[in-house]
Amino acid sequence: MKNFPVRIAALSGAAVLAALGLTACGSDDDGGSGGGDAGGQIAFLMPDRASTRYEEQDSPLFKEKVAELCADCEVLYQNADSDPAKQQQQVESMIAQGVKVIVLDPVDSKAAASMVTQAQGAEIPIVTYDRPVTDVPADFYVSFDNEAIGRSIAESLVEHLKSTGATGGVLMVNGSPTDRAAGLIKQGAEEGVGDTKVLASFDTPDWDPQKAQDWVSGQITKYRDQIAGVVAANDGTASGSIAALKAAGLTPLPPVTGNDAEVAAIQRVIAGDQFNTISKPIKTVADAAAEVAVALMKGEEPKATTDLFDTPSQLFEPTVVTQENVKEVIFDGGIYTAEQICTAEYAAACAKLTIK
Repeated sequence: MKNFPVRIAALSGAAVLAALGLTACGSDDDGGSGGGDAGGQIAFLMPDRASTRYEEQDSPLFKEKVAELCADCEVLYQNADSDPAKQQQQVESMIAQGVKVIVLDPVDSKAAASMVTQAQGAEIPIVTYDRPVTDVPADFYVSFDNEAIGRSIAESLVEHLKSTGATGGVLMVNGSPTDRAAGLIKQGAEEGVGDTKVLASFDTPDWDPQKAQDWVSGQITKYRDQIAGVVAANDGTASGSIAALKAAGLTPLPPVTGNDAEVAAIQRVIAGDQFNTISKPIKTVADAAAEVAVALMKGEEPKATTDLFDTPSQLFEPTVVTQENVKEVIFDGGIYTAEQICTAEYAAACAKLTIK
């Protein structure tokens, strides 16, 4: 853990009042009640609701692991709803409350640099999670290898296109331009595409599926018969891309990549609407982040496996999921059950893949 000079965090008067207002009401989600105890409070600040994973997986899994490691610890969870200013206020609120550690998944990687500086200035260790902050070193970074994610989904798609003799090029539907992790995914995807022709590329603001859909719709007008596939950076942008392709009546549907293994994405993979996604069991990173946060709170130095952006880091390897291995990775691997995925609409497709 780094040693930082003792100084008061630079909060404006308005920010302090806003922070105290948030404190009085507790978290704006579900973890803000209760006071400080022997273990202390850990802030868990997530970026958006465009991806369902933060509400459904990251937050409950992180809380569960913290409770296992530290019975006297309390997790304060908040979501910034894709608003960097709101996330800034949330960080200031947590500093004012005197949390022991902040775990931050930034909306805007560049804007979050000041949040890291403020937390460290208040002698509060800050762990960046999923998305890195690149301009200043955090105390620790926990994520999957985002560059490997982009490379893996693109290589998987290109291999499929070659095996099927597809002609034309691909559209690249990247993540948010303010998200450094999206930049890493894009970099990896560009490497994975190799010499396959890229018809057009788009950085999707806020990872918004509707914006991805609107853009892909426009590209269909330009390149309709030339679109061999779509490299979408996550399952949300994949859903928007697929919606645009279906609305335009493209048959057969060009294969579309994804990332996050959301329930809807696994259903689309099983049904044949989405070609691949990435299985990165959120429990892996949520547990690791909890272990790091509790260690930092105790004044211990977490074990890093690498260093990224001058920050000690743990990066985990992702797994590409297609129809060929979805049963093994997702169901046999215990990530989801057939009951969760194989609803009436997908029962026949599940049966075809012997998922039950």
